[in-house]
Amino acid sequence: MVALGIGLAAGFAAIGGALGVALIVKAVLEGVARQPEQRGALQTLMFIGAPLAEALPIMAIVIAFMLFGKL
Repeated sequence: MVALGIGLAAGFAAIGGALGVALIVKAVLEGVARQPEQRGALQTLMFIGAPLAEALPIMAIVIAFMLFGKL
């Protein structure tokens, strides 16, 4: 069961991180398309938001590795 938990944690973490960053980039591109003069501000927010969206998957991978050590 621990092996199943490791696989699920790693898989869902990868999917969640990819979806989170994709939604952030999509929103920034839509914002730049609507208001090109706000490109710099939106890009700055994207560079702050993308690592925050990646933080949770990184923590899930760390937990998966910790569980792997218990096998």
